Parts: sequence; structure tokens; C-alpha cells
Amino acid sequence: MQHGSLIRSGRKRGPDVWQFRWADRGPYGKRIYRKRVIGTVCQYPDQDSARQSVIVLLREINRHALQRCSLPMTVAEVCDHFVQRELTKDNIWRSYSTKRAYKAYLTRWIIPHRGSVLLSEVRTTDVESWLRSLPLAKSSCAKIRNLLSVLFNHACRHELFDRNPIRLVRQGAKRRTTPSVLTPAEIKALLTGLGLRERALVLLAASTGLRQSELFAVKWGDIEFAQNTMNVTRSVVYGVVGPCKTESSQKPVPVHPTVLQTLDEWKQICRFNKPDDWVFASRRHRGRKPIWGQATWSQADLGPGDIAQIYSPRRAAGRNSETIRMAHVSTHLLDAPT
Repeated sequence: MQHGSLIRSGRKRGPDVWQFRWADRGPYGKRIYRKRVIGTVCQYPDQDSARQSVIVLLREINRHALQRCSLPMTVAEVCDHFVQRELTKDNIWRSYSTKRAYKAYLTRWIIPHRGSVLLSEVRTTDVESWLRSLPLAKSSCAKIRNLLSVLFNHACRHELFDRNPIRLVRQGAKRRTTPSVLTPAEIKALLTGLGLRERALVLLAASTGLRQSELFAVKWGDIEFAQNTMNVTRSVVYGVVGPCKTESSQKPVPVHPTVLQTLDEWKQICRFNKPDDWVFASRRHRGRKPIWGQATWSQADLGPGDIAQIYSPRRAAGRNSETIRMAHVSTHLLDAPT
């Protein structure tokens, strides 16, 4: 039985990291040395805390697969195993935004409240009662419930446990209030007084149904002015560029002539107007990155309520089924009488 070794390694940039090293046997009995980065010294300030995070990995190395299910294991240990396997940068199964959200729910809710519970002691009704006691919206509780189910499926996949008690947990995701939807007249009134860049932002958001991540990731080369369409090929979340959320998102989007005219006016005066430049490039980063998020909307004097109302039409039309793209919602919004 081996215990492996923990080594603190320095980096040129950022804090030092903990590396876990162990030996394995190849197919022909040859010894193979392996290593894995466990985390930074900010996450694990001392060697004892770093050693605690690799307990599950050590069990996986030393014990036969059939013996793992009988080992007592806590929810926190499974969380550590899940983070090391599924939420690393080189894992492409999940998007950056999903990894970020998972880590937030793990560190803020699941590990502090349920981390010390053994997997064998998790009960469906107890989890239901706990979720109902959280001071969160139903949609947030539903996300925590789904993440717990993902954790147990992960444990079953790696033969660390033999069942998923979250499968029968009931948790709704119904909205507390019905979202208000701006009328075409209200959207036109909202455009009054906006700068040219912000006007183009609102027009695109209201008429095409693009997600914020897709909206800020548009480049000038994606817009086909002659065909009145726009290609959506990427998204940007917290400054990280990646693929769109769904494959159906990567379809040409019809763009109304009024929106194209506003975009053309913005293109004539903006500093970054080459085909490979961002349509809404960040001046702070000298065009290397697009602008992002709530700060941009607030500069245009748009609060969270205004943003929600702008995006409500696409949700009411069924964003997941992409009906808003095919229904030419821009025509309904921009051609309607005021």
C-alpha cells in the first residue's frame, strides 16, 4: 500500500501549487510515475489540508474496484474527487460557465452544509427538507439538487458508491413572479437617449434573442450586411471565449434592416472595425477582448429590471427550441407601430 508524496511547486505566475505523486504499474509490470496538481496553496494552506483532499484518490489507487463501495466516504470527499476529475481546465465536457457555477454551489452550499455526511447516510427526504429550508429561489435549489445528483452519479461511475439517493428528490424550479415583457412601443422608448453603441446593443438583444454571452462575442466578420443575417459561432463568459451553449444556437440569425443600419453607423465611427474585431470591443483592453456583462448595461443607464425585460421576449418565445430565430421576432418588434 502506497501513500504517495506531496510536493509544493512554484510557478512563474500565480501562487505555488501542491503536486501529488505516486507510482503505478504499466501493462507489462513496468513502474510508471504519475503526478497530478491538487490545488494552490491558497486553497490548501498546509500539507495536511492538501493530503486530506487526496484521500479518495489514494483509495482509488490502492484498493480494488469492488472494495471501494464498502469504504465509508463523505460528501466532501466526493466533491474533491469530482473537482479534480471534472472541473479542471483541460476538461472539455463542461463549459467554463458551468464549471464556475458548480464550484460556487459546492463551496458555498453543499460542502459547508452537507460535506461531513457519509454517502451511506444521505436520505432522499432529508435532502428535500434541507433544500426547502435554504434562503434561495426555487430555481437555485433545483440547481443544487441537480448538482448533488451529478455528484452521486460521478461516485457510481468511479465505483465509489453503488446508488443515487438524489434521483427521487423532489424540487421545483417555478418562478416566484411572472416576468414582465416590454412591448414594442416600450422598447422603442427605451432606445431614446442612448449612445450609438448602447443603442446597437439593445436593438440586437431585443430583436434577435441572442444570449448575453453570444451578443458580446459577435465579430464584424459574422455580420452579413448583404444577406441581412448574422452568424453566431461563439460565446464569451467572464472574458473566456468558447463555443455556444447549444448546437442549434450556431445558426444564421435574421437581422432587421434597422438594426443593420445602426450597426453600420457604429462600424463607421468605432476604432475596431476589421472583420476579426469584436463588434463591441473593450476600449480598456484596446480591442483585444469584448466588453462584458452588467457594467456595460449600467453605463447605458439600464438596471437589472430593464435587462430582464429586454430578454423576456426571447424566453417567452421558447429560447431552447430556437423559435425566436425562425419567427423573425425582429420584424414584430421593430415594425410594430408606436
